[in-house]
Amino acid sequence: MQLEIFQVDAFSAQPFGGNPAAVIPLERWLADDLLQRIAEENNLSETAYFVKNGEGYDLRWFTPAVEVDLCGHATLAAAWVLFEQLGEQAEVLRFNTRSGELRVSRAADGLLAMDFPAKQPVAVETPAGLLEALGLSSAQGVYRTDDYLVVIDDAALIEPLAPDFVALAAFDVRGIAVTAPGRGFDFVTRWFGPRVGVNEDPVTGSAHTSLAPYWAERLDKSSLRCEQGGARKGQLQCDVQGNGRVIISGRGALYLRGTVFI
Repeated sequence: MQLEIFQVDAFSAQPFGGNPAAVIPLERWLADDLLQRIAEENNLSETAYFVKNGEGYDLRWFTPAVEVDLCGHATLAAAWVLFEQLGEQAEVLRFNTRSGELRVSRAADGLLAMDFPAKQPVAVETPAGLLEALGLSSAQGVYRTDDYLVVIDDAALIEPLAPDFVALAAFDVRGIAVTAPGRGFDFVTRWFGPRVGVNEDPVTGSAHTSLAPYWAERLDKSSLRCEQGGARKGQLQCDVQGNGRVIISGRGALYLRGTVFI
């Protein structure tokens, strides 16, 4: 069997930035264990698969270790492949996913806008050992959705972080986002997910479904410019809607196009 594969750097206008994702179009679903093994072999934070279903597409995402409920950068990568490589003519793509229907629209300038459900972070007590595992001495607060959001006040502390990933994997959340008001951006973030097989994700669109509502409320603004990453960074635009949705926008760049032989 031969499968076409694309690798797209999502949330970047050029290769070597943003967050790489593999995208594999399918005519029909393969066995789950095979989908997982391909994702493991790709060894990227996410591999996205989609199958045409009526006027929309069924979309699934796999890390090298598990299938996940929501992935922003691989959704953007899948939409970019459909629009830019496979000749999709629709102005709005509709993806059926484990997180419900996700819509991606394109603007004339190549920006892709993803319509995702927003999540409202809830303040929690700082879990024992969390700050130590991150290498932080203090935090302004810790919040929870499916991730922990650790809010600090100094963006200069973000890039040098060198977490203990073994210790972080013990916390019963999808991942841990460390975020601060940014210099030149409304906020900056790094995201760590060793529990789901991704020590660090350069740009995590799904994390911004929680981050954007938090910062929108704190900064009293609905449109936010964001940057995520350590050595490798990507940029996002987040627009928090009044209907429980958040629009997450970014660009994509093709790194490779090839064939998987299985």
